[in-house]
Amino acid sequence: MKYESFNAKETEKLGVLFGGMAKKGNIYTLSGDLGAGKTVLSKGFAMGLGIREPVSSPTFTIVNEYTSGVMPFYHFDVYRISDPEEMYEIGLDDYLYGDGVCLIEWGELIDELLPEETIRIRIDRDPEKGDDYRIVSIRGEWR
Repeated sequence: MKYESFNAKETEKLGVLFGGMAKKGNIYTLSGDLGAGKTVLSKGFAMGLGIREPVSSPTFTIVNEYTSGVMPFYHFDVYRISDPEEMYEIGLDDYLYGDGVCLIEWGELIDELLPEETIRIRIDRDPEKGDDYRIVSIRGEWR
């Protein structure tokens, strides 16, 4: 499935759509170059879950937990992980198989730790269509 976005607001709205469709136990990875819009989409995703508090990328903390929405939202940024096995030290399985939904920025870096049914979202730029243009691709089945 592919979606086009022509600006950050549209990317955020896609996140709202995806968050609104999320179900307990869903796991999503979010990939794309630096500055592609992963955190923008993540903020929208949180809004789609009913979270109204500020959402920021957990670049240095690895995971931020938000519990004010319809279900817990576990927002990861694993860009700084040097060894995927480090994720077990923070209790990865508790998050993946817990009562909430996981969204993992840079998830391709820990792909071997994730279940097969993980939904993979990728954001790509196309400079020929403008600086703000993004194509958002989804692999996996919404369940």
